[in-house]
Amino acid sequence: MILATKDLLRLATVGSVDDGKSTLIGRLLVDTRQLFDDQLDAVAAASERRGVGDLDLSFVTDGLRAEREQGITIDVAYRYAATPTRKFIIADCPGHVQYTRNMATGASTADLALVVVNVADGLKEQTRRHLCIAALLGVRTAVVAVNKMDTVDWSESAFRAVLDDLTPLTERLGFSAVVAIPVSALKGENVVERSEHIEWYDGPTVLQALEASNAGSWAAAHNGARLPIQWVLRQNGGGRTYAGMINGATMHVGDTVTLLPAGVTTTITGIRSGTGARNAATPGLSVDLDLEHETDAGRSDMLATEPLPTVTKEFEATICWFGETPMTSGQRLRLKHTTRATQARVSAIAGAVDIETLGVTDASSLALNDIGIVTIQTADALVVDQYSQNRVTGSFVLIDPVTNATVAAGMIGRAAFL
Repeated sequence: MILATKDLLRLATVGSVDDGKSTLIGRLLVDTRQLFDDQLDAVAAASERRGVGDLDLSFVTDGLRAEREQGITIDVAYRYAATPTRKFIIADCPGHVQYTRNMATGASTADLALVVVNVADGLKEQTRRHLCIAALLGVRTAVVAVNKMDTVDWSESAFRAVLDDLTPLTERLGFSAVVAIPVSALKGENVVERSEHIEWYDGPTVLQALEASNAGSWAAAHNGARLPIQWVLRQNGGGRTYAGMINGATMHVGDTVTLLPAGVTTTITGIRSGTGARNAATPGLSVDLDLEHETDAGRSDMLATEPLPTVTKEFEATICWFGETPMTSGQRLRLKHTTRATQARVSAIAGAVDIETLGVTDASSLALNDIGIVTIQTADALVVDQYSQNRVTGSFVLIDPVTNATVAAGMIGRAAFL
């Protein structure tokens, strides 16, 4: 049985260091009975080594020794959970500014941001940065867990103060659905089970909010279907089929498709997935296509339905820079977009995003963790959509050609709030 995209919610925890993201995810997994006994025993043993009296639930996701020794999340930890109504892929993203690049990775395919805020500290700069990156990456739904409410005696005024700072920011960033919940992840209140300490709150628990949220937005789009060709498969008896992952919209047998950048138009005569032949393929499904006409299509070409993407060698993009050395105008890099890799040049830097004001200020370079607007030129033509229209064909990464390190995540075009 194939799981429909709409039945699977992909979520990423975002927020600053020490606000309780890993503990919240650990509490969700423990209280919904997602862990085996041996996993709980391993967490108990790690807690004892750290001198923690009870279970330290952050160890459920913080699996690296360095994470447990330092008490911080470094790498993105993916966990899988299921309830009677929905399946989840949970990305526990690091909060420390040093690991912002890892947070961007975790949020890149998320339908929802699970924002964790320490009620005593309110919105920190890194929380604002994470929300800005999540919005740039196309996340439009947020569940806000205002954590450590037990430390302020479940004060409604303290909860409202956080919302007063958060609401204008999420509205400016373009979040369409935001649910705020007072919680204590450490004590497990309002996470899975309702708290008995507050009469003034009658909204959902974190789990109830997650179960009620829309899913599937990471692969959906506001334009036609796209299949970046990953492999050309030679079939027994002759002929070739073209394999890749569908994104944007559903492809059907009988659809007219255009091979780009060549501009050749043909018709889909067959679709196959791992379960056999099918009449249609939804976004997120890997398939291979039979075409009516022979083509010279190869890896890095794209099959698309109307409205067609753009074929270009130059475009404006929003960049999250992760390199230790600043990005400068004229810099040459490798660019990876869907299944194509090509040489690229930063022809201009329009400015950097001010995290506090969300305005674009003049800048001649971009430093580590800066978000900026740049113009990119490529050696080979790319087949692209605006990121606001398609998160797959509108995204790319930049790679240092000397070290092979990924130094930037890019989104074609500007976000509406910039």
